[in-house]
Amino acid sequence: MIALALPAATTGEGFVPPTTDELHLPDVLPWAADYGTGVGKQMILVLLSVVIIAWFFSKAAKKQALVPSKLQLVGEMGYGLVRDSIGKDIIGQRDFLKFVPLLFTVFFFVLVNNIYGAIPLIQLPSFSHPGSAYVLAGIIYVLWITIGIRKHGIGYFKMVVVPSGVPWPLLIILIPIEIISNFLVRPITHSLRLFATMMAGHLIVLLAGSGIEYLLVLQDNIFLQATSVLVLVGGVAMYMLEALIMVIQAYVFTLLTAIYIQGALADEH
Repeated sequence: MIALALPAATTGEGFVPPTTDELHLPDVLPWAADYGTGVGKQMILVLLSVVIIAWFFSKAAKKQALVPSKLQLVGEMGYGLVRDSIGKDIIGQRDFLKFVPLLFTVFFFVLVNNIYGAIPLIQLPSFSHPGSAYVLAGIIYVLWITIGIRKHGIGYFKMVVVPSGVPWPLLIILIPIEIISNFLVRPITHSLRLFATMMAGHLIVLLAGSGIEYLLVLQDNIFLQATSVLVLVGGVAMYMLEALIMVIQAYVFTLLTAIYIQGALADEH
């Protein structure tokens, strides 16, 4: 992380803080951009996360012993968390089981791609790039609308935008608000909450690393060099906080997914 900040701090013009442009490395295969897409570190990490998740849970579920191994125990705890705390509690006893595979996949996919930001040398959460968050939130957006239409037919759109029991004069105001809230604001906030949190945490750690390098290496004043220790302590604290937020955001993103599905299945809105 400090290595990424060196150019910003060694310009000779005083401390220059890192920018969002420094969060994303150049494409590994820049020539692929000529065909509509580049292949960068984040894309590679996203693909790697699929391999990691598939390998881990295949390994954890391989023996299925009555007395579970540590690996099997961790896998069962992860599955139980998603199944009971998110699926059953939010969607409800009657309908939750068929959505557990989706919620399970979403939770661990987001979790692994977030945790990358806490791993030395990698230190790049995939969802610090807006494109990843937009695509995932877009998939969930299409999914909950599809579930609602399958459950209620085309009348689902009326259920979403026309609150029941409201006097018709108020509907003139409420219907546009419901349309904007459900079909515009919801997918945007679902993606931005994940993206902005990951980018902000990543940027703060990058800023701390750049500040330490600037104070310790580029300053002759012993007092300023000593203050780099305080920056280091603060940076470590922010690093630990970011790691916690990575887990929380995976849970929140999956929780909201379950809430949207539950709303699509409900008889009234």
